Amino acid sequence: MKKNYKVLLLVLLLAFASCSFTSKTFDDTDKDKLLIQVVTYVLQSGHFDPIKLNDSFSEELFSDYIEQIDPVKRYFYKSDFKEFEKYKTEIDDQLKAFDITFFNVVHNRMMQRIEESKAIYKEVLSTPFDYSIDETFDTDYDKIDFVSNKAEMKERWRKQLKFSTLSNYDDIYQQEQQAKKKNPSYTMKTAVEIEKEAREATLKSINVYFNDNIDDLTREDWFSTYVNAIVEEFDPHTYYLAPKGKEDFDTQMSGKLEGIGARLTKRMDYIKIVELISGGPAWRSQLLEVEDVILKVKQEDEEVGIDIVGMRISDAVKYIKGPKGTKVTLTIKKVDGTIKDVTIVRDVVELGETYAKASIVEKDDRKFGIINLPRFYVDFEDYKNLNAANDVRKEIERLKADGMEGLILDLRNNGGGSLPAVVDMAGLFIKEGPVVQVRSTGAPKEVLRDRDESISWDGPLVILVNELSASASEIMAAAMQDYKRAIVIGSKQTYGKGTVQNVYNLNNLVRNNTSGDLGALAFTTQKYYRINGGSVQLEGVKSDVQVPGRFSFIEVGEKEKENPLPYDEIDPADYKTWDSYFDYDTAINKSKERLSNNSQLKLIEENAKWVKSQIDETEFSLNYETYKKQLEANEEEAKRFDAISDYKTNLTFLPTGFEKQLFESDTTNLQEKRERWYQNLSKDVYVEEAVNVLEDLKMAYSIKKVAKVKD
Repeated sequence: MKKNYKVLLLVLLLAFASCSFTSKTFDDTDKDKLLIQVVTYVLQSGHFDPIKLNDSFSEELFSDYIEQIDPVKRYFYKSDFKEFEKYKTEIDDQLKAFDITFFNVVHNRMMQRIEESKAIYKEVLSTPFDYSIDETFDTDYDKIDFVSNKAEMKERWRKQLKFSTLSNYDDIYQQEQQAKKKNPSYTMKTAVEIEKEAREATLKSINVYFNDNIDDLTREDWFSTYVNAIVEEFDPHTYYLAPKGKEDFDTQMSGKLEGIGARLTKRMDYIKIVELISGGPAWRSQLLEVEDVILKVKQEDEEVGIDIVGMRISDAVKYIKGPKGTKVTLTIKKVDGTIKDVTIVRDVVELGETYAKASIVEKDDRKFGIINLPRFYVDFEDYKNLNAANDVRKEIERLKADGMEGLILDLRNNGGGSLPAVVDMAGLFIKEGPVVQVRSTGAPKEVLRDRDESISWDGPLVILVNELSASASEIMAAAMQDYKRAIVIGSKQTYGKGTVQNVYNLNNLVRNNTSGDLGALAFTTQKYYRINGGSVQLEGVKSDVQVPGRFSFIEVGEKEKENPLPYDEIDPADYKTWDSYFDYDTAINKSKERLSNNSQLKLIEENAKWVKSQIDETEFSLNYETYKKQLEANEEEAKRFDAISDYKTNLTFLPTGFEKQLFESDTTNLQEKRERWYQNLSKDVYVEEAVNVLEDLKMAYSIKKVAKVKD
C-alpha cells in the first residue's frame, strides 16, 4: 500500500517555496467535488511536470487505488473487481467533470465487504488451528488474485489469521518453558490451552483493529485516501494532507514530541521505523533500529498487545505515543526476520537533539574532527539564529580551536532539509561560487551561489553518505565532489531525490468557503541539478570510495518509488575546481586498496546479502515445528554477524573544549548522549577509514606545499 499519510516524514525535509496561482473561482458546495476541483487545478497549474489526465492516467490510478485500500486482497471478490473495471478508463473524465462516481461505487462496496469480513474472521477464530499440518502462507500478495466466492475468502482469512497467531503461539510456549525452567514444580499449559490463548489474543487484536480503527474511519478519511491516490500519480513526493493530517504536521513543526522518539512510515500493511531521534527514549534504549517493523503495541496496564499490522499510521501512532514516564512494549520484527519484545519508557523528545554535534577524533598524536548532521534544519521565522549552516560553522570554529587537522562531515541517514541552509553550508568550505542549480517548468534555471568569500575550513575534508542520504545532503555532497573539495565515502549511490516541494494551503484558493477545511497539498515545483549539469534524481551521488553497508542489497531510494520523475541534465554552471595542494586521486586509490582487504567490511557485506535473502523469503510454513526450526536457524545465523558490533577502532573520541564546559552544568543528559555517540563512533569502520583518508590528504598536502616552496 502506498503511503497515505506522510506527516511524520515531513518535518524539515522540504525546501519551502512560494507559490501563486491565477485567480479562479471555486464555488462548488459539495466539499468532495470542490476538493477534486481545487487539487486538480493546483497540480495542473503548479506541478513541475504535470501529467495529462487521460486513459493511461486513469488505468494507473484505478490499479493503484484498489491496491491501496485492499492490498492483501481480503475484502474484494473477482466479481467486485470486474464491476469496478468498467471505470478503468473513465476516471480521468470523471475528474475533469469533478465527478466522484468511481469513488462512491468502490467505497460503498468496501463498506459492505468490511462488514462481511467481521463475521468471517470471528468464525475462523472460533475454531482451533492445527499446527501439525504441513501448509504454507505466502506474504507476496502480488502473486495472488482476488477470490471467487465466500469459501475462498474464508480460506484466505484462515491462512492469514493462522500465520498471525503462530507468533502468539510461539511466544506463549516460550514463556511456559521459561516458567518451568525457573520453577520445576510449575505445571505448563497444554498445547491445546496455548493454542486457545494464542487465538484469543489474535481475536482481541483484530477486534481492536476493526472497532477502534476501521470503524472510526469517516467517509472523509476514505475520500482523503482516494485524493492521495490521485496526486501520488504525479510523483512520490506529491501528497495530500487532510485537515487532520495538517494538524499533525503543525504539531510536528512545534518542535516537541511526547513518546518514544521514532519516526515511522507505512509500507504495505507494516509500520516501519525510519529514524530514531537522537537523545530520545528509543535512541537511548539501543534496542530499536531503522528498518525495524512494529508488529504489536502493549501498554503497561495491558496483558496482550494490540496488533498494528494493517493499521493506519496515524492510528498506530496513537498507541505508541503516550505521557512521559509511561511504558510501552513493542513487538519488533528485525530486518533479519527475528522477532522480539522491546519495552520503552516514554519521554518528551526535543527535536533540537537532531542538531549538529561535533567531536574531536584522536589518532596517535594527531587530532581530527567529526561533525554529525542529521538534517539540514532551519527555523524559517528565525533563520539567522537557528539553521544547520550556522551551527556547523560554530562547530568548525570549536574544532579548530582544539587543533583539528582534518574534518569529517557525516551526512549518513540525513534525509535533507532547507535549500538555503545547504547553500550557506557549502559556502563554509569554498571561497565563493555556485552550489546548486534549480529549474522550474517554463522558467530559466536559477543558480544558487555562495557569495560570502570567507571560508570556515580550508583543510582536508571527507563527507560520509549512505543510501538514505537524500535531497539537501545530496546537494552538499555533489557540490563538494564537483569542486574536488572533498572525498565522498559511502554507498554506491545516495537516495536519488532531485526534487523540491512546496506545501500549499488549499483553503487559500477558495473565497468565503462554507464547505469546511480542505487541508493542504505538498507538490513538486522544481528540480535541482549539480553545478556540473547532472541531476541526482534517481542516480544519486556516486561515492568516490564505495563501501558496503546494511542497505547495499535492499531496494531503497527514489528509483524504487512509484512514479518518480526522470533523470535529466542541463548545462553546467560556471565554476572552478578547488585550488589546493591535496592529491585527491592518490588518496582515493589508497583508500580503495585498504578497504579491499578489510575483514569488517567483508562481514558487513555478507550480512547485507543475508538480510536481503531474508526479505526476499515470502513463503512461511504454518507447521509449528517447521516454523520453529526456521526461526531458530535464523537466530543462529544472525549470531554469525555479532562480530560486526564487537568491532573496535584505534580511535579516541573526545568532546570539544566548548562542550566540556557545558558538561559541568549539564541538566539535559548531554554528557551521557555524547558518550553514547562516542561509543558508537569507536566501532565505526567508515569513520575509521575517513580518518585514514584525512591522514593521506594531509600528508600529500604537506609534501606538495614543501615542494612548491623549494621551487
